[in-house]
Parts: sequence; structure tokens; C-alpha cells
Amino acid sequence: MDIQEMMKEMEKIFKPYETSEMSFREIPEKGVEKTTILTEMEKIISKESEKWKEGKVSGAVYHGGIEHIEFSNSVMALASQNNPLHPDVWPSSLKFEREIVSMVTRMLHGDDFVRGSITSGGTESILLAVKTYRDMAKVERGIKEPEIIYPKSAHAAFEKACQYFGIRGVVTGLRDDFSADPEDIKEKITKNTIGIVASAPCFPYGVIDPISDISRIAEDKGIPFHVDACLGGFLLPWAKEIGADVPDFDFSLPGVTSISIDTHKYGFAPKGTSVVLYRNSEIIKHQYFATSGWTGGIYFSPTMAGSRPGALPAAAWASMLEMGKSGYREGARRILETTSKIRKYVESMDELTLLGKSHFVVAFTSKKLNIYQIMEKMSEKGWSLNGLNHPPGVHFAVTLAHTRDGVPEKFDSDLRKSIEEVEKNPGEETGTAPVYGMAATFPEDAINELIKSVVEWMYS
Repeated sequence: MDIQEMMKEMEKIFKPYETSEMSFREIPEKGVEKTTILTEMEKIISKESEKWKEGKVSGAVYHGGIEHIEFSNSVMALASQNNPLHPDVWPSSLKFEREIVSMVTRMLHGDDFVRGSITSGGTESILLAVKTYRDMAKVERGIKEPEIIYPKSAHAAFEKACQYFGIRGVVTGLRDDFSADPEDIKEKITKNTIGIVASAPCFPYGVIDPISDISRIAEDKGIPFHVDACLGGFLLPWAKEIGADVPDFDFSLPGVTSISIDTHKYGFAPKGTSVVLYRNSEIIKHQYFATSGWTGGIYFSPTMAGSRPGALPAAAWASMLEMGKSGYREGARRILETTSKIRKYVESMDELTLLGKSHFVVAFTSKKLNIYQIMEKMSEKGWSLNGLNHPPGVHFAVTLAHTRDGVPEKFDSDLRKSIEEVEKNPGEETGTAPVYGMAATFPEDAINELIKSVVEWMYS
């Protein structure tokens, strides 16, 4: 497939509303009627909701229950004008954020000395942790050429943080089970190392890194250690409570100095909130920004943003109260049971090979067929899976939306049909399959530039 054909395929995916009557390139001269706007939005959004309501989207929608969504929407409507930048006007925002931090801290075996912030998502939590360690290393150790160590499976946000903040990312290898290699990490520590990163679990495979082993290395070397638990940190504690084999990964380990964890994933809050925690106040002070020299007066912000939507932390707080510990335990039970069922289905298919072992992520590849074309065939049947690179693969993150009757069985039958279709036309490449194929074979710099061009096109 050439570039033009590929862009036509991409246009179907990313720009399906270009010919809509309700398309605007500039502000209309006269305001559009509210009912007209709402009708058009409902038509678009209801169509897009079909996939996740049927349980066909990997991750993305972590609860999906209509009553829960309506409750969250009600909370957000109550706090729609709240702005945490002005805590004197909306002290309720401080209350919600303080209590979220406290509840999450105790869930992760932290003590009263732990401090944290509410962020816009996992990427911001990661950016803040890396920025904090860079600044702390500069002040306390005089490091001018900072390096941070993270495994190949760590989230791309760590590479993003390195680009943003002028830090050298030192990438370490994985063991045969796709977990981080502690010995490789240990070997790559230098005098410029400002921090070590590991995942609980990693995004690609859902595998929990050997956090305890890495904690001992970090403690022995006196280096800060960040655990990225954004994806599953809100599921693992409850999975452990109901008997799942979950190793220690949190503040119960003395070498762990910070954790990122998303409330908007398995915390079942609406999209737009995450938590970053630090073992004590001396560390988090390096995250904060404050200035008293500005003509606009004293200005401070705990995170990247100034103004923030106070409705989202309010809804996260409310979601945690609504769920309660018993709700999270029950959610974990249902998700783990569904994951086990889907893993068995995939394992029974000779054409597929599982990648790693996870409590809630089913990652797989194919040594016989084009795995990205299998993903595309699943897409044609309404499924949205995540493509993986190096090695080529696909993953499906199981959420509460997938625990409804019939969803695992539908996944099984559609995956088998997709495999059959690819076997009949092994050379076919449609949809996003060619993009992933190029990413696996072309030089990384060239692919990165191509992706940036595609992103520019998407928003133009």
C-alpha cells in the first residue's frame, strides 16, 4: 500500500465527519440553537459509544456502567465552575484532592509523611516525577547532565519527559518473561543517575517488574526509585486482597520513593485524573512552582497546569466513595476471571503466541501471520485493540466493560474468524496495519517524522 492509499484509509478512521453539515472553520456569525448543537453532538457521540458499550474496546472505558456514568456526570455538573488554581474561592477542591491523595496513599501502604498531587493523567504524573528528580538531583547533588534509567517496556511518557526536560534516557533490557532486568539496571547506574523507573505493571504486556529487587538496588545506591502504576495500580491491591499472586510494589518497599497511579483507569473515575505520590514532603517540594517576583502577584501551582477543571477531581473523589473497598474487590474479581477466560481462548489458537503473563492484559503475537492485519480484521468487526512494537504484537486490556455475559465468547469467535480471513489473504494490508508494519521495519527516526506529519494532518 502506498502513502496515498494509506492516508485514504486513515481518513476513514480519523476524519469521518468532514462532510457533516455541522462543520465549522470559523465562529458562526449568529449563534447556533442549543437544541441543534445538542442533537448533532448526540448523533456523533452515540454512534461512537456503540463500540465500548458492546465491550469491544481495549482499556479506554474502565467501568462502563450507565448508573455509574450518570452519577459521575451529576458530580461534574455540580463542580463545573470549580478551579483548583483559586483554592480561596473553591476550598472544596482542596478537600477533594487532599482526600484522594490520602485514600490512595493508604491503599499503597504509605504513611502520614507521603505527599502527592492530582494531575490530568498518567503522562503528567510521570512528567512531574521525572522533573522532580531532575531538580532534586541538581540541588542536592549538583548533577548537570542527568540520566534516568527505565526498562524498554516503560511507558513512552518517560521518553517524552527526557525530551522535554533535557535528560538522557538510559534504556535497559527485559528478561524472557518481559519484565525489567535488575542486573542490567544495576550495571547502568552512573554518577549522573537521578532516578530508576519500573512498572507495576507495564503497558505493553501487563507484566509487573521485579519491584522488590529493584527497590533493594535503589536503596543500596541511594537513588530515587519511581514505580509507574498508572495502568493497573488501582486494580492490583484489590486483586491481592482476593487471593491473586501480586508481589509487593508500593511504599511497603523502602526503596520506592514515588508512585504514579491513575484514578481514571481502574479507579473508575472519569477521564482526566491521576495521582503522583512521593515518600515525603522534601521530595515533592521540587515538583512545585512558586514565584513572588511577578507583577501579577504571588503565583504558585503544584502541577504543570495553572487553571484546572475542578469537576474532574470532584468526580474522582465521588467515584472512590461510591465504589468502596468492597466494590473494588468485586470489580477485581470479575476482571481477573474474564482475563483468565480470554487468555485461555488465545492460548488455544495455534496461530497465536501469548506475550508475558498478566492479571488483566492479554498480549499476543503470531509467528505465522501478520499480527497487525489480524488486528485490522478485528477492527472491521468493531473491536479496538492496541498494537505493540518490538516485537510486533497486540494487546487487549480487560475492564469491567468486558465482564458482561457474552463478551469473552464474542472476542474468541471474532478472533478466530479474523485469523481465518488473514490466512486466506496473507499479503493483504488494510487500515492501520501498514503503519504498524512500517514502524517495525523502517528506521525509528524516519517513522517518528512520519508520525508527526500524520498528527499534524489529523489536527489540520
